[in-house]
Amino acid sequence: MKTSAPIAIVSALHDELASVLALMPDEQKQIVGGREFWVGHLHGQDVVAVLSGIGKVSAATTATLLIQRFGVNRIVFTGVAGGLGAGVNVGDVVLARSFLQHDMDASPLFPRHEVPGYGRARFDADAALTDALELACERMLHTLPQQLGTETVAAFGLHAPRLHQGLLISGDRFVATTAEGAALQRELPEALAVEMEGAAFAQVCHDFGVPLAVVRTISDRADDAAHVDFPRFLRDVASRYSGAIIESMMI
Repeated sequence: MKTSAPIAIVSALHDELASVLALMPDEQKQIVGGREFWVGHLHGQDVVAVLSGIGKVSAATTATLLIQRFGVNRIVFTGVAGGLGAGVNVGDVVLARSFLQHDMDASPLFPRHEVPGYGRARFDADAALTDALELACERMLHTLPQQLGTETVAAFGLHAPRLHQGLLISGDRFVATTAEGAALQRELPEALAVEMEGAAFAQVCHDFGVPLAVVRTISDRADDAAHVDFPRFLRDVASRYSGAIIESMMI
């Protein structure tokens, strides 16, 4: 995984990135565009870690700054998402192979979900970078869940977490009702999970020819219970997943 150019590690929320920052022994903070970028090293690799903020505009701005200002040649995004696909449960991990904006609708000028000017609705993750992340996810799921403690495992039902790969969808709303989640499942039955940044990163990375991989820990089922104990899950589960996956990938 080591190259001469820096790799970017991105999350939307601080707790999602905290465990990654803890792995960097020499990070230096730089503020650009109102965002805090931490420039340093992780296992000998040049790294730029950053909080993108929430939503597609914040994501696109961050991706552009990483490429243009910091010269990264790969971007890895880690965080949480709401599960949509059958069998995608809390504590599982979704690895994106493709991305789509579920709220993109320029019809009748263009087909629903198609991004104007691109002739497509979906953008692909980078295969090689995603394959490397897949191996890291499998190693993490084999060892980490059992180390979270019996109380945490019981609280979130983390008895047999699984890795899923496929379509990740993004939009500028937090899907937190059963009706919304069910509507997305009907409209986009291939979608495994829903979040708010991945597809924007994918479009920018497509524009600049920069490899992208995105991994998401499932924090809820994008339903009426989506808000229940979210802060605890973020702190006790998702943050530790992110740190373990990134460290495994960088070794």
